[in-house]
Amino acid sequence: MSDETSASHREPLPDRIREAAKPGVLVLRLETTQSREGALDGAWWPHSRDISTELPDLVRALTEHIGPIASVGLDADAWDDVPARLVVDGRSVHLDRYPVGDDTVIITRGDRDHFSLLVVPPQASQEAALASMARAVQAGGTDSARQILIATGIGHEPPAGAP
Repeated sequence: MSDETSASHREPLPDRIREAAKPGVLVLRLETTQSREGALDGAWWPHSRDISTELPDLVRALTEHIGPIASVGLDADAWDDVPARLVVDGRSVHLDRYPVGDDTVIITRGDRDHFSLLVVPPQASQEAALASMARAVQAGGTDSARQILIATGIGHEPPAGAP
């Protein structure tokens, strides 16, 4: 592997994104489920686990790029006090609560367009968060959110003997 290839592999995000990335920054690759090439469509690094504070900014950013958001599916156990819905800029967004622990949020536009975003834990270091966000947006990536977090040092390996 050449030095140039090795360097680009270590830092797959453009410098302007690397410099701006901090909790709350969105890094997205958005495709409808009909043409989706990878396991994830993007990544989100919220500031906290307060979904009522964090989600409106995500919904606004996504609405600007893909249109109105109908619902957000998330693991209720990973967030503080998840309401049944939020009103964002006068539009109601339904929150589907699942006990799945899969480190993602599922964004639904309309009836059938679903987008899966890796959720980087708020306490992640900038270096680890950047690495996980970069992996999440790799075209054709097949790693799950959990695999990405483990590989970048954010997640924890399951105990020995766990399924």
